[in-house]
Amino acid sequence: MSAIRRNFEQIWTQLRDQWTTRDDYIDRIQIKNLRGIKDLAVKFSFPVCVLAGANGCGKSTVLFALACVYRSNSTPLATTLTPTKLFPGFQSTDASLSDSHENAEIHVSYSENASMAQMVWRRGKSKWNLSFVGRKGGKQPERNVYLHTLSKLTNPSEVRSILQMSHHDCNTENVDSSLIRFAQSILGYNYARLACIRKKGGAKDLLVAIRETPDGNNSVHYSEFHMSSGERAVIRLSMQLSKLHDALVLIDEIDVGLHPYIQQLLMLELHRLAIRNNLQVICTSHSPVVLDSVPSEARVFLERTSDNVIHKQAFRDAIQKSLYGRSQEMLSFICEDAEAEAFLRGVFDHLGPEIDMSQNDILIGRDSGKDQFLAHQHTLGLFRKLSDVVFVLDGDGHEIKIQLESQHRETKVVCLPGREPPEFWCWTLLGKHPERYCDFFGLAQDAFQEKLMRIDRLFAAATDKSTAVVKNKLYALVEESSKTAPELFRYVGRMEAGTNQGDVHNLTAELADLVRNWRSDH
Repeated sequence: MSAIRRNFEQIWTQLRDQWTTRDDYIDRIQIKNLRGIKDLAVKFSFPVCVLAGANGCGKSTVLFALACVYRSNSTPLATTLTPTKLFPGFQSTDASLSDSHENAEIHVSYSENASMAQMVWRRGKSKWNLSFVGRKGGKQPERNVYLHTLSKLTNPSEVRSILQMSHHDCNTENVDSSLIRFAQSILGYNYARLACIRKKGGAKDLLVAIRETPDGNNSVHYSEFHMSSGERAVIRLSMQLSKLHDALVLIDEIDVGLHPYIQQLLMLELHRLAIRNNLQVICTSHSPVVLDSVPSEARVFLERTSDNVIHKQAFRDAIQKSLYGRSQEMLSFICEDAEAEAFLRGVFDHLGPEIDMSQNDILIGRDSGKDQFLAHQHTLGLFRKLSDVVFVLDGDGHEIKIQLESQHRETKVVCLPGREPPEFWCWTLLGKHPERYCDFFGLAQDAFQEKLMRIDRLFAAATDKSTAVVKNKLYALVEESSKTAPELFRYVGRMEAGTNQGDVHNLTAELADLVRNWRSDH
């Protein structure tokens, strides 16, 4: 594991621990009837979150809605933002060309002073109104809100107004050490000085840098007009974020203009600031590097449907990496649960040497219910990534398999053995071939068979469904043996693939053909 990855892993653990003790944070937002969003709910489970998805899927709308939660506590860097400012309704004499925001709602659940509360912004025919759920005379919570977009100075009038500062009386402000540390740690430059020139009484300012040359004998002076877009973005962001405390930080398109390695360093510094300064940071990005810089629970994927935007609740790395370019040389598999993933890896333990494929050559995602596979197919199809993905359904998923294959000819689907959930098939297999599996449990064959019969007798009078009973019998067996269900399923996959007979033999041959065909297409 690289040093920067270790840093991320360590700081994620610290932030998870801190998150449980925070008093002020946004827990959940729900948006209705706004900018093509019919009804979207997003929950935030980590102090630094990333909103991702295709262009036009509503990422910026969510970010702007979040900016309306708090009333600023008069910090110069933060301002009070309202839906009226961020979602102005354009009205035309031609009513068909007017913005349609009537009946729009922004519901927010948040913690204030360690107490959960709810508030709602609603827009009627003419204006937005704020109300509080279950609280008469409630007041809008107060906190710094910082909304930022990483963009260049491209407006000609803006450029001219700043250049004209040289003709006016201006103040020169040196920046504090926290900014210098932030910028220097990300960009790696040895700055001799960073300063901000500001027109007296005006809001415009200009950054100026003095950077020492590598030999230390000379220095380079330049304003932000001569900075790269990435350097300017990082210094601007540094100047503002390094001074914020107990704030909500919202950053649109955080990766714009930044090299992938700089993106990593910037995200690492944001995590550190989140801990030191008690920040909740939510940003939007298309970058797989930025997504990899937060844990899985902090990645929020949005997808636009024909009439709505939905939150892809069950996040899986296989889907992210297929959509964001990390699986160009890898075949991805999407399973239903940890047991299915383990079984598939067991099959590849046996199959890998035959087809010259190691476990590192495949990507397996899981925790996806079979009812979600059609939605995954739609998403991957939009981005023409179906050819790089294999859907792996449990044995009871044959009807979904037929639906998937009928929707798109490129879809690859396989089913695990049997016609029941895999636990049912596995339990039957253990009783049928105890000689193959007694060693896994560290028992002689007779003792293993006796244990199976004892568990059968124990659950004989259970009243729930047979599939649930079998699952509980299997879990009781592995727990008594200090094993885990995934360990057993991987062992079963490897053993059954090696028998060269039965359902697993057929599945193994099918997987081998899929891999060979995929390779020939690539």
